[in-house]
Amino acid sequence: MITVGTAHAAPGEVDTGRLEVGEGRDGGTVDLPVAVANGAYDGDRLYMQAASDGDEVNGVGVVSRVVPRLDPDELRGSVVVVGVVNYHGFVVGEHRNPVDDTKLNRAYPGDRAGTSSERIAAATYALASEADLVIDLHQGSTSRMIEEVRVRCGRRHRLHRECLQLARTFGCGHILDQKGPDGQLARVAPDDGIPTVDPELGGSVGFDERSIRAGVEGVFNVLRDYDFLDGSSAVEAQVRATGFDQYGAPSGGIVDFAVDLGDRVSAGDPLFEVTDVFGTPKASVTADSNGVFWRSRRLPQVATGEYVCSVGTDLDTY
Repeated sequence: MITVGTAHAAPGEVDTGRLEVGEGRDGGTVDLPVAVANGAYDGDRLYMQAASDGDEVNGVGVVSRVVPRLDPDELRGSVVVVGVVNYHGFVVGEHRNPVDDTKLNRAYPGDRAGTSSERIAAATYALASEADLVIDLHQGSTSRMIEEVRVRCGRRHRLHRECLQLARTFGCGHILDQKGPDGQLARVAPDDGIPTVDPELGGSVGFDERSIRAGVEGVFNVLRDYDFLDGSSAVEAQVRATGFDQYGAPSGGIVDFAVDLGDRVSAGDPLFEVTDVFGTPKASVTADSNGVFWRSRRLPQVATGEYVCSVGTDLDTY
């Protein structure tokens, strides 16, 4: 029997329930939606979570489609899912936890007696730390971004090879292999010996169907290639970036991009132009390095110095 909060699943069963993580401002219980699929056969455990950033909802779309497709009679091992991690941010559609103004994916491994975010991180990390693999579903917030998987442990980490292989297996087509900030789940769990990746499923306001489909396919790629399910994925080599150049606006106005997401660029290629509201050019920006046009702002208006776009650099194929 696997018990997660109020979800209980014996071998060959799937159950859903709620995991208590504290109390809200009205004194009522705050709990997270959880699911457990306990396979009929012995095997490893996959832990998966979504929406640790409250406005990143494509991962919620993924788990809402994956869980109904998990047949415990075909499953080896188990899958444990937290469908929404940042409860407070998700409810109001905000990136950070508004209770303590914290980016929750900087709070791991958490503290059971700490702030709201630290308590949520501690409760969910307790589940992650019991797993053999971890998938932390994200997206590029509400900006525009390609689908990619992030390896955040750092290339000198003892589990780097395992995390990189998990990213390749997920199979979004692009991998960002760059050490992440302290407190990220994908930084912390490898220190405890658990291969962990951070799929970034595009970037959108609300659900993006293409990104959700890519996420669902990625999860089942992992389930097949890591022997939770029969079969194997047909994942091809991925484009890996180990650098990330970010560009800001040299002047205020309206941004006009010269390239599309996923395009290859060479050093000196035009990336974008800034015009005034009447279309008069004010500034143009070119790529500093060869790379892939990775991410861009969604709104066209910018102030001086405001973020505009990013290019993944130092490319190879893995």
